[in-house]
Amino acid sequence: MNILAIGGSLRKKSTNLGLLRYAQAHAPAGSSITIADLSAVPFYNADITEKPEAVKQLLQQIEAADALIFGCPEYNYSIAPALKNALDWASREPDNKLLSGKAVAIMGAGGGMGTSRAQYHLRQVCVYLNLHPLNRPEVFANAFTNSFDNDGNLVDEKIQGNINNQLTALVEWARQLKK
Repeated sequence: MNILAIGGSLRKKSTNLGLLRYAQAHAPAGSSITIADLSAVPFYNADITEKPEAVKQLLQQIEAADALIFGCPEYNYSIAPALKNALDWASREPDNKLLSGKAVAIMGAGGGMGTSRAQYHLRQVCVYLNLHPLNRPEVFANAFTNSFDNDGNLVDEKIQGNINNQLTALVEWARQLKK
């Protein structure tokens, strides 16, 4: 199973990318996780008639994916622009063919409530895009604790366990949706 992880933070030491790096290193047997690079993806603009190479690569990765993982930071109680922008580009493909019907896992690291507000906003976007997010297990992490090292890598065993459980559930969910 080919899983694409899309992180909403562009910082190299992002704790949200740290969650995705942990997931990538602990992909369930029979699956692989690729982390998309959004650093060169420009903001969606309908006036751009020729897709930039970074957008073409992202869209190819989404098309090849059996399931998606979103590393969802919370900016001002909502979805980070980089993640929303990636979804905006993908949703413009004819008939929403790249996103519609795909299984999704959402995880996030942020302040106090660990991106819960942004994750719920993202779930609303998923409804419109006909993406199918897992209901459980949810993964929320406080980015400002000792759960992460100085490079943004996840070191908290409880959160690692939550991610392992979520990955197992995602693979099963994606298989059910493909039946």
